[in-house]
Amino acid sequence: MKESFTVGQSMIDRMTTFEALLGKTNSASYGSSPWRDGTFAMSEDQEPPPESKLTRSKERWAREGKFLTGKIARPADQRLPPGQHLTRDWPVLDLGLLPNVSHERWRLDVYGAVENPLFWDFAQFSAQTQSQFVSDIHCVTTWSRYDNQWEGLSTSDLLATCRPRDEARFVVLHSYDGYTTNLALEDFAAEDALLAHSWSGAPLEAEHGGPVRLVVPHLYFWKSAKWLKAIEFLGNDAPGYWEVRGYHNRGDPWSEQRYSDD
Repeated sequence: MKESFTVGQSMIDRMTTFEALLGKTNSASYGSSPWRDGTFAMSEDQEPPPESKLTRSKERWAREGKFLTGKIARPADQRLPPGQHLTRDWPVLDLGLLPNVSHERWRLDVYGAVENPLFWDFAQFSAQTQSQFVSDIHCVTTWSRYDNQWEGLSTSDLLATCRPRDEARFVVLHSYDGYTTNLALEDFAAEDALLAHSWSGAPLEAEHGGPVRLVVPHLYFWKSAKWLKAIEFLGNDAPGYWEVRGYHNRGDPWSEQRYSDD
């Protein structure tokens, strides 16, 4: 079953469902994160990805404040955020590692402060309600790309299935290359956010995060983790790979929240 939406279209029923989930009372305590034989879940002592030329460059940009324009943020109804320029290409930026994850090997673990932990293979993921969205991309390195066509599982549908507990306030995305990034639950639950497996009518290519990546259009695109492997729900915030290296904890393009001091 597919549903089609464009950015800004009303999704009252979806958000009402999610708000009801957040508002319910549950006395269950936060349990330990479930693992599946250690095969696909991240371990606490796993080493971060090795540094690359891009890693060192972006850390330097954060120290130097590169790409900041000094302009006051434009009104929210203006489509292109301040300091951004349009491109028709889709530039590739990552940690220098390209995970080789086939659809047959791909798994998604959803765990932490949830009532219903999920452990899906690609067939189970694809069997969920599928949605289509059209939205824009805004990269912290100043490029933006309009009208991207996505297909996948909306985060609101995922939340309705895993049912976050009362204490859940944040999510951490874990990727197959060792990358992590953190989001407030409200940002993860945005009406146009989804776990995308297709772009422009074709399966998402590996260089752009396939088999499945997160897409959260209202934040800088580093928050939309590629090669998604696990989603962890937490009561406390846990900054991810770039957030502990000088990048902003939230990353709102319209406020130019590029770096931690912005």
